[in-house]
Amino acid sequence: MAEYQTPEFHPAFEEYCEAIWELKEDQVDVIQARVAERLRVSRPAVSEMIKRMQAEGFVTVDGTTINLTEAGQRLAERVVRRHRLAERLLTDILGLSWADAHVEAGKWEHVISEPVEEAINRLLDNPTTCPHGNPIPGSGYTPPDVVPLSEVEVGGQFTVNRIPEELEFTPGLLDFLEDATVQPGYEGEVTAVSPDGTVTVEIEGKHVGIGSFAAERILVTASPAPTDGTDGKEASSATASA
Repeated sequence: MAEYQTPEFHPAFEEYCEAIWELKEDQVDVIQARVAERLRVSRPAVSEMIKRMQAEGFVTVDGTTINLTEAGQRLAERVVRRHRLAERLLTDILGLSWADAHVEAGKWEHVISEPVEEAINRLLDNPTTCPHGNPIPGSGYTPPDVVPLSEVEVGGQFTVNRIPEELEFTPGLLDFLEDATVQPGYEGEVTAVSPDGTVTVEIEGKHVGIGSFAAERILVTASPAPTDGTDGKEASSATASA
């Protein structure tokens, strides 16, 4: 029997297809400047690579907007799937931190073969999301109704659902959110909102201030704030004592 070989793609093609796919997932305009920011490379380097990827049939360019072709979409979903499965393995089984798992998974995604991918999926019992709540392509994930944390009123209850990829690339933020238990599945309450958009929440008995950039992107399932007229005072008191 011939030995199985995983189809090989240029690692840069994989990185670019993944970045374009994730930017679209986060509803960010996919232009060369955003790709350069995500991959931390120069704009001329992005321009040159996009030309190569157009020639290879992975992307098209409509004005300034970059789109994946069918082939590019397939490649991106394969890489994203392996990245998010690797993150689950590294956190759930090996006990790595969110931030460390994100970095390591960025390496693993390029070398995981199809048989290994299937074995990881079996070991983890077919997970539907990565540790940060982002859907694993091909897992049959069904999205719940979510809102940004910034839209939850003071006194409102919520359950953390998802930390989008955009926040995973913000230096230091994954460590902060993990330490603060702002993690999928944890319940909390908004205790204050500052004029600058900072949202103060209470999760697991800890009061945490989350800046507007993150609060506008963290997705939660929310319950409306109580209307008995008492919780506003209680929230103010809790914030003052934090």
